[in-house]
Amino acid sequence: MSDCDRAGGRILVVDDSPPKRYLLVNWLRRAGFAVTEAGTGGEALRIIRADVPEVVILDVRLPDMSGFAVCEAIKSDPSLAPTPVIHVSAHAVDVADRTQGLNRGADGYLVEPIDPGELVASVHSVLRYYRARRRAELLADRLGALARVTLDLTAAASVSELVTVAAEGAALIFGSPAAAVVESPDGARTAASVAGPGAPPQHPPVPPPRTTRPTGLTVATYPADVWPELGWPAGDTFTAASARLRADRSATHILVPTAAATPGSVLQQLTQTVAAAAEAQRSYDEEHRIAITLQRSLLPRSLPRPAGVDLAVRYLPADSDTEVGGDFYELAMVEDQLVAAIGDVAGHSLHAATVMGEVRHALRAYAVDGHPPGAVLDRLNRLLRLLLPAETATLCLLTYDPATGRVRLANAGHMPPLLLPADGPPRYVVQRGVLLGVDAPRPADAEFVLPPGAGLLLYTDGLVERRDAVIDEGFDRLAAVAARAEADPEAFCDRVLAEMCTTAVDDDVAVVVLRRH
Repeated sequence: MSDCDRAGGRILVVDDSPPKRYLLVNWLRRAGFAVTEAGTGGEALRIIRADVPEVVILDVRLPDMSGFAVCEAIKSDPSLAPTPVIHVSAHAVDVADRTQGLNRGADGYLVEPIDPGELVASVHSVLRYYRARRRAELLADRLGALARVTLDLTAAASVSELVTVAAEGAALIFGSPAAAVVESPDGARTAASVAGPGAPPQHPPVPPPRTTRPTGLTVATYPADVWPELGWPAGDTFTAASARLRADRSATHILVPTAAATPGSVLQQLTQTVAAAAEAQRSYDEEHRIAITLQRSLLPRSLPRPAGVDLAVRYLPADSDTEVGGDFYELAMVEDQLVAAIGDVAGHSLHAATVMGEVRHALRAYAVDGHPPGAVLDRLNRLLRLLLPAETATLCLLTYDPATGRVRLANAGHMPPLLLPADGPPRYVVQRGVLLGVDAPRPADAEFVLPPGAGLLLYTDGLVERRDAVIDEGFDRLAAVAARAEADPEAFCDRVLAEMCTTAVDDDVAVVVLRRH
């Protein structure tokens, strides 16, 4: 017999005879069980419903109701049904009585005179089955919860969110306080703890580790004062499962009270799942940082300073953790003309960013050759159709003469620029043209003079497009926001972005503002 099988349990003895009840109780207590007594069926049911015992020893003949009826009441209640019931009787001893008792739900039937050894062995026998069933049910419940938590972990968009989901998931799985800690490659720790299922998460600062944990999975028990930042009850102990996937990676930890950690296999599986999700998040973050760095390296590093014109630019990545996009802008002086462009290569990927770089460099080359905006767009369109036939892009390109204020503009399917008069409401400069990559006629360039004090706002679609609104609403809102145009383009850019991007931005935003003195 294993130590688990020999371990005591909570027993309820139900018998209306005090002498017989005394014997049964003493035999069980000497065997190591904690015993509660009841003299009637009604009293027994009240005790069971208040605090479910592990085994019920139940006399068949009781003064208020039969033991058979008490057993049926226990087994008909889903919350009590797993509780083992052993009938004892000195009168109902024939085959028909025993058969009736077992058919009505009893797990055992002993007839008097009862041998103390037989009674204790019978209790151990039903306890083994009861505890094995409880362990199996608990494991099944925790594995089901683990599957649900795993889906939430894979959907986490950042390490901070991942740690929060892990702590909340551990509390749900184990029905206890829980904490999760993820270490970064530089030794910093991101932690979250919850006081129990459904409790709000806390994010305590946790100091860097003092030692490097071994590669693989380790499980250990610690006193509460090892990580006091997690708010563990004083005097309690917790079990920490730690996973370190590779020697050059940091560890991930899931912590729960030691009493709740059994069976340990679920805690280990959860920790491995969190470690794998954290590793995937780190890899994504590294790739995303590289891609963002590449994308920004393809944008102009400095702005020209033509006389009589103030310039400002902004680039705002999307709020969601999508891949980089193809938004770009260009500002350069070609001889005595300012060349300004803004565009967007279709797609969100590192590939889109590299295509954007090719388009921008080709644009600069054609502009340096002295071609007007429409001719530059024609050459870019031919370049895409010949060398990058699967790609498309939108582009708005203009040249501006600082001496006269004359603007020459061509648009290839891009958002219309917004003219900002010195006095009067803003208006869009609509110059229709098909996007780059499509073989179709293109209209002549638009030409106009930008008066002193007036400006132009060039932007990408991320500024005006929202998933929950039509784009015309975005155009109207931008015109309203731009109606009050600060003299300083930098301040104007900041305010436009603040007022237009009040909710999550689904796409990158690029903005170029030029204002004539």
